[in-house]
Amino acid sequence: MDQKNKIMKKFKVNINNEVFEYEENTSYFDIVTEHKKKALLVKVDSKLQELHKTLKADIKLEFVTLSDAIGRSTYERSAVLILLKSIKDIYGENIKPIVEFSTGNGLFIRMNGESEFDIDKIDGRMREIVDENIKIEKMSVHTDTAIRMFHDAGFFEKEKLFKFRRVSRVNIYKLEDYIDYNYGYIVYSTGFVNKFGLTKYKDGLVLIIPKKDNPEVVEEFVPEEKIFNELNNASKNAEDMGVADVGSLNEMIANGMTNEMILISEAYMEKKIGDIADDIVKRGNVKLVMIAGPSSSGKTSFSHRLSIQLRSHGLKPHPLEVDNYFKNREDTPRDEHGELDFECLGAMDIEKFNEDMLALLNGEEVEIPSFNFKIGQREYNGNFLKLGKDDILVIEGIHCLNDELSYRLPKDSRYKIYISALTQLNIDEHNRIPTTDGRLLRRMIRDVRKRGTSPTKTISMWDSVRRGEEKYIFPYQSSADATFNSALNYEIAVIKQYVEPVLFSVQKDSKEYPEAKRLLKFLDYFLGIPSDNVPSNSILREFIGGSTFNV
Repeated sequence: MDQKNKIMKKFKVNINNEVFEYEENTSYFDIVTEHKKKALLVKVDSKLQELHKTLKADIKLEFVTLSDAIGRSTYERSAVLILLKSIKDIYGENIKPIVEFSTGNGLFIRMNGESEFDIDKIDGRMREIVDENIKIEKMSVHTDTAIRMFHDAGFFEKEKLFKFRRVSRVNIYKLEDYIDYNYGYIVYSTGFVNKFGLTKYKDGLVLIIPKKDNPEVVEEFVPEEKIFNELNNASKNAEDMGVADVGSLNEMIANGMTNEMILISEAYMEKKIGDIADDIVKRGNVKLVMIAGPSSSGKTSFSHRLSIQLRSHGLKPHPLEVDNYFKNREDTPRDEHGELDFECLGAMDIEKFNEDMLALLNGEEVEIPSFNFKIGQREYNGNFLKLGKDDILVIEGIHCLNDELSYRLPKDSRYKIYISALTQLNIDEHNRIPTTDGRLLRRMIRDVRKRGTSPTKTISMWDSVRRGEEKYIFPYQSSADATFNSALNYEIAVIKQYVEPVLFSVQKDSKEYPEAKRLLKFLDYFLGIPSDNVPSNSILREFIGGSTFNV
């Protein structure tokens, strides 16, 4: 009787404030199927769970779909697993695919090994696997066992990675005869990944999956040559330095090579800044250097370092922030929610900006305004400027790549720079580090240090920040004369010391907790290093403190 009651025990499941009853051990997959939802994961009392998990208590259940950020990353990760399995099925050990980085609207996978591969064969095999709707198994194995499995499978970066893992067990995913480790969740079965595209590109291929805001459509691949080249060069530079993945980085730290790695990384960055300064000088007629990039790219430190390089060429750079040309608060437009929209181009006094810049180009003296953010008004405090033969403006602002901001200014007088922290480091050969993760960690420690903003608040604002970037910055990045990658190979190992303690302050019952937990798990891959040897002019100092530029 007791056994029967145990089997028949039921629990309440709250879905959108409607309560349903299910028997104990009902899988979340069965619940999702019954409700006809295209869920990839579920949130159980705000905790993410894969669909093979089963009901153990009364819960509140939420569906996670491709329209959610975590849902899309799960979909991409699962598509990569199917892709890697397909390549292995067709080419065996002859091709060693390396999952590199996002490019355009896709994910670039380098095909190391055979120079020729048939994209149609790979696409066809992937679709066969999807049509077969094969259940993806999740196994928990001892870390030592995982290391042996990865070694036998030829996944030497994973083998190296797990030599530095403190946990005793590892979750591994198995798709028929193919095993792999994945940084994050995977879908229940291959049939969930029924929309994707493949295209050949450079020395590899690009995997395209639907966007969050258009989950039913696989768009054509739109290459971004400049960003690809910057990421590709950074990736190859990391390989040359021996720090293409986290396991290799940890090995260098463990072998006492930290200071050498920092010096080489900083020297590489200084050379890149010097090359941009050289190009500006060669143009001969540049008077306006215009810098834009997403949040936490290190724009301020970069502009200071670029100015120093320009001074070494005999020029006299003057920093200028476009934010000083904000419209007064009462004239600021509002967004669709009725909130003041400070990020849109309409928030800027474009006419006054162009009037002042044109006057400077014509040799006139101009009083440069400053914007008082406390009262929301533009002020004039006697900051007069007149450009001589060797003077040059270094202008920083969210809209600097958009020609509508500077529409009256001669194009040959402008030099546009796109800057972003394009993380070149990967976790291992099949797990990349999204560039947004590096920027979020940077912003988190700066927000705590400079603004007193909690990590909970930073995480809650991040989606909104990214929407602004996608609307006002990313569409114009290809128009830049130069692209600068501000990510440093070693930086996350340093950031770890600063950000881990504050991430632990995120409360378990908050909606930001799953993201904080994910980031903590991510940071656990890294051996930490102290910041003592980070140069005072490093872009990293803008976030951790101690910058010679007082930023």
